Amino acid sequence: MKLVKCPRCDLNYIREDEKYCKICLQEMKGESRSEEIELCSICNEEPALPGKDVCLFCLREMNKSNSTDDGDSGSETESVDTSTIGDMDAVSGMDEIIPDVEEDETDEYEEIDQELSLEDVREDEERDADEDAEDDEI
Repeated sequence: MKLVKCPRCDLNYIREDEKYCKICLQEMKGESRSEEIELCSICNEEPALPGKDVCLFCLREMNKSNSTDDGDSGSETESVDTSTIGDMDAVSGMDEIIPDVEEDETDEYEEIDQELSLEDVREDEERDADEDAEDDEI
């Protein structure tokens, strides 16, 4: 028994003795294809929402439990005094925000760059390989 592709849709495989696949036969007879309804992965009773693996009820329950867990975690939100907001300077764009960069930090990066030169890394790898070879001989 050899399998070949359906000559009509060229997607599904059929046996050599069949003319068309089951899906093409259903379409030619005018029968509508019944889509398999995916059940909720939690309750296995209700159909899952499109694009999700849970039903609407379970999704709402999960959202409720997540929101109560966040509230019960003991983190208190800090209240903001709205009267001081007017005292702040207005920022119209990102051009006005310029971070202060100290020269010491750039020197530090240059040192790191010099420490990680490609030649030094190669020499270190060769030394490690030589040491491993000596350890294997012993």
